[in-house]
Amino acid sequence: MPNVHEDPAALKALQDELYREKVRRARAMTPEQRLAEVFELTNGVFARMHDGAMWQLGTTDPVRGWQEVRRRLDRLCRVRDQGRFVHQKPSVP
Repeated sequence: MPNVHEDPAALKALQDELYREKVRRARAMTPEQRLAEVFELTNGVFARMHDGAMWQLGTTDPVRGWQEVRRRLDRLCRVRDQGRFVHQKPSVP
């Protein structure tokens, strides 16, 4: 079997099939299952944020790590509230 990474068409076909399968699984889920999946994904993201903050601070203190995560999330909220995030690309004149 040839390496799909060497054949752009085969790689695209594999990517498309993986995406279709992901969509099929999501459509088969109940609302409760989808909500549980969201919480699982969110918990994973927070764990990675915490690990990254602790690594960047050079600390092993989990409390300090969570304080840094909170500080960063607060900063993002302030930026969002000030209207610095945009929801669409600027138009090109």
